[in-house]
Amino acid sequence: MKSILWFTVGVAAGFVVAHQVNQTKQGRDFFSSVDAKARAFGNAIAEGYHERDAELRRAAEAADAAPAN
Repeated sequence: MKSILWFTVGVAAGFVVAHQVNQTKQGRDFFSSVDAKARAFGNAIAEGYHERDAELRRAAEAADAAPAN
């Protein structure tokens, strides 16, 4: 129970600090940079997922089209 309290206090303190940092020009630039990198990472993950999904679907279609012995 004590660890949940400390976790909650830490999260709240993190939000307060992030809000204060975001009030400065350098802070906004920093968070914009982090946001852009996170979006690029997410897009790369999604692109890789869709490519692999297409590969697996093509392989499954090829296996279904192959004559059965």
